[in-house]
Amino acid sequence: MGGVGAGRGSDDKTGSMQALAEVVFWVCAGSVVYLYAGFPVVMAMLARWFARPVKKAAIEPSVSILTAAYNEEGVIADKIRNSLELDYPAEKLEIVVAADGCRDGTVAAARKAVEAEGAGERVRILEWKQNRGKLAVLNDAVPQLRGEIVVFSDAASMLAPDAVRKLVENFGDPEVGAAGGLYRVRKPEESAIGVQEDFYWKYESFLKDRESRVWSMLGAHGSLYAIRRALYPQLEEGSINDDYVIAIRIAQRGYRAVYETGALSWEWAREMDGFQRRIRIMRGNFQQLSELKGFLWPPRWLMLFFLLSHKAGRVIVPFGQVGAVVANLFLLGNPLYRWLGAGQLLFYGLAAAHAVMPLPGKLLRLPYYFTMINMAAFAGIWQELRTGRVAWKR
Repeated sequence: MGGVGAGRGSDDKTGSMQALAEVVFWVCAGSVVYLYAGFPVVMAMLARWFARPVKKAAIEPSVSILTAAYNEEGVIADKIRNSLELDYPAEKLEIVVAADGCRDGTVAAARKAVEAEGAGERVRILEWKQNRGKLAVLNDAVPQLRGEIVVFSDAASMLAPDAVRKLVENFGDPEVGAAGGLYRVRKPEESAIGVQEDFYWKYESFLKDRESRVWSMLGAHGSLYAIRRALYPQLEEGSINDDYVIAIRIAQRGYRAVYETGALSWEWAREMDGFQRRIRIMRGNFQQLSELKGFLWPPRWLMLFFLLSHKAGRVIVPFGQVGAVVANLFLLGNPLYRWLGAGQLLFYGLAAAHAVMPLPGKLLRLPYYFTMINMAAFAGIWQELRTGRVAWKR
């Protein structure tokens, strides 16, 4: 009897472990599937049924284009020329380059470009000798701007001629406090991950557009976004993804942050720096969990849903991936989980193979990119917990 009881106890324990493993597997796998596939479907339906159009107007308020720069000698002249060519009244558009303790020839190249274009009255160069970080530069530069609308744009990003005009139209609606432009990657084949980056940002654009149609997108892209200068929030030192934080702080105050697909900006794929860039983005995603409280009171449930299902959810995905793999190992006695395990093995095998030798075709490269951007979260969270100061990308 003792042997039978002991065997039954062992079977019960094994059964409990398998049941627990199944729960862990489906929770982990389900969260990954929902966050990357289910949420876009939900947003597509919400945008179709509950769209709230922006009341655009053909207005021409004064505008300041602000480019914060650190060691951008190679692109700053092109940036200034591109800004000068925008289709917007010259007397209502000021261009400001804020140089943050650059160690290269950024300031000299900027001044040379201004002189060559004869644009001394239209372009201002603000220079800080000591490198303090992007947030400090923005906090100091914005109060010095003259425009009613502030357009933020990265040094390496180029704008379509009508991009600013398209953005500004959204501020004809008094509910709009911020507006972001459409970001694209130019010549993606010039970068090892350029094609995948291009696909990823098209995916992100879809989400931002649907969030914006329903009410408000969560964050903008540093390539091109605009705000009402009066709404600029002074940012805490150490904040990452200023484009995200600025837009979401404005949304927390009850304004809309909308997505303008007609305002095009682009960046050359060669300007992308792969894994380190993803670590920085993931650090920002981890930081942004603190923004949840801004939607709790007064309660803004729709924005809270967007935040949990979009940016906050991205922090969970890497842990869901690992959890699904580990749980699957305890379930290999079941044919279903052997097939699911084989699928995961193939997926991560392709990711590892591409890391060693580039695979042909866009489809075969996606596992590597998906794994890379999510594994960057572990490094990003670790760095965020260990250090406070945020370095520039270069």
